[in-house]
Amino acid sequence: MSALKIAVAGASGRMGRMLIEAIQNADDMVLAGALDVSGSPAIGTDAASFLGKPANVAIESDLAKGLANADVLIDFTRPEGTLKHAEYCAAHGIRMVIGTTGLEADHKAAIGGFAQKTAIMLAPNMSVGVNVTLKLLEMAAKSFSHGYDIEIIEAHHRHKVDAPSGTALKMGEVIADAIGVKLDDVAVYAREGITGERDPSSIGFSAIRGGDIVGDHTVLFAGIGERIEITHKSSSRVTYAHGSLRAARFLADKKTGLYDMQDVLGLK
Repeated sequence: MSALKIAVAGASGRMGRMLIEAIQNADDMVLAGALDVSGSPAIGTDAASFLGKPANVAIESDLAKGLANADVLIDFTRPEGTLKHAEYCAAHGIRMVIGTTGLEADHKAAIGGFAQKTAIMLAPNMSVGVNVTLKLLEMAAKSFSHGYDIEIIEAHHRHKVDAPSGTALKMGEVIADAIGVKLDDVAVYAREGITGERDPSSIGFSAIRGGDIVGDHTVLFAGIGERIEITHKSSSRVTYAHGSLRAARFLADKKTGLYDMQDVLGLK
């Protein structure tokens, strides 16, 4: 079987470089394209030069050039860029793995439309451990739906621009679905001043930003006389890279459709 040809968006960023390194080390994949925003000083440079082993793939801002040889594009950029990339990929039959966070409902709806023309795997967190944690939360929420207060606490590095994190929101969605409510109807994102007693039907969110924290997430089920905490901690972005490559392999034989990491891991 021929190697899967992968392109990376945001190639000069921290996650982009982690993905490129993982692709370069994979036996069944080859780096076939690299994208970055127009005006980036990385444009025109070799995408793998930071590894000391050039890949002979230049970083491009032009989508036609950057994706000319790609089977799959892996994208961890910003919502606006991701939508532009998804539109192009849908028009040219290029599969996508999307790990971009901060996507609004209309963004997700647009991606769903693009998935009618190409195969897309969309997930706020590519970590295998996080996605197994989501399954555990689904199971736990069904048992703790009454008599337990649910709070989601997440911590990330000082440079993260959105809050709560996409992973925290996904955790909330999984829990809300499991107990038969809509997250938008029960989520509480801020508390300040005299707030009154806690609404027992709410799902609370707390966001911490500081230092170089890669990503910590804890869901607290607090009852009377006991509390249960389900926690996942990331110490390296390499877990996201490895999960992304696993997702790309999953998409290799897919023509169209919108998938998530639960599909990739066979957890549905």
